[in-house]
Amino acid sequence: MVRNPEANREQFRPNDHPNDAFLLTTVVGSYPKPKWLNRADELVDDPDSKFDAEDLEEAHDDACRLITHEHERAGLDTVVDGEMRRNEMVEFFADRIDGYEFNGPVKVWGHNYFDKPSVVEEVTYDEPWLVDEFEFTSDVAERPVKVPITGPYTLGFWAFNEAYPSTEELVYDLADLVNEEVEKLVEAGARYIQIDEPALATTPEDHAIVGEALERIVSGIDEDVRIGLHVCYGDYSRIYPEINDYPIDEFDVELCNGDFEQIPTFTDPEFEPDLALGVVDAHTAEIESVEEIKENVRQGLRVVPPEKLTISPDCGLKLLPREIAYGKTENMVTAVREIEAEIDSGAIDVENPLDD
Repeated sequence: MVRNPEANREQFRPNDHPNDAFLLTTVVGSYPKPKWLNRADELVDDPDSKFDAEDLEEAHDDACRLITHEHERAGLDTVVDGEMRRNEMVEFFADRIDGYEFNGPVKVWGHNYFDKPSVVEEVTYDEPWLVDEFEFTSDVAERPVKVPITGPYTLGFWAFNEAYPSTEELVYDLADLVNEEVEKLVEAGARYIQIDEPALATTPEDHAIVGEALERIVSGIDEDVRIGLHVCYGDYSRIYPEINDYPIDEFDVELCNGDFEQIPTFTDPEFEPDLALGVVDAHTAEIESVEEIKENVRQGLRVVPPEKLTISPDCGLKLLPREIAYGKTENMVTAVREIEAEIDSGAIDVENPLDD
């Protein structure tokens, strides 16, 4: 059953918001790293370099500060540090969870490699994974900070399972660990958590496993904390309307990349959580115009009213040139603010949002 998005959405409206209508703007998470940070990551592994772990930590701090401010300059209502400290979405967390080990990279697509971990014993929680990252970003940000976490289904199924009778059982243990981490983040002040489950797009028949994992993740978490679920790619009709039963406040989808052909999927039965809609394509190095993005935002109004619509890029932008990522983000926010003003003035009929 959907949580209570009305109970936690309004806290993200800026005090100086210019319009009565409010479409929450955010990003999915990852963002291009500054070139000098990539060089710093290489230098710390070079035994002939004088660049050490302390220097790298300073570089990560500088990069997080830079990208957080870049998000704020683009006008986003909620910001992320661009995941500057993270290398890969499974590897980063597996490195912090007792029970995983690494045995070398495997080829995943094209010429890319992924250091796929193995689960070799029961997974357990030791030190917090993201609290330091959240506290640092919150200290430098003037806008609320969202925290993306790779979900337990993806952490379980994108690893070799050498310890559990079934990967489903591993997922449920990982979900309990994610719940511990969310509790720690909430204690530190976090109010916007996004669970990333890209693996569900490839195996939608496992939606019930993800639902049970989410129940464990949100256990004991107050409704003033916004819980989002991001699932990119895939045929969403294979997990809809089942996602209406998920204990989430917001469901984040990647539809711009498919020209919104799947939007009708979410119109019957009624979409229950808030919709977080991608309106710029994370896979094309072309900055969409404000007018084009405004047409994409209208697609979301076909599913939910403005007060239930969040706007973001389709997915993380880390594979794009940084100036392209910024241009997309800035145009996205401009488009949203213009749509809000047109809703206020009555120029957009929210019952028939595609009509001029």
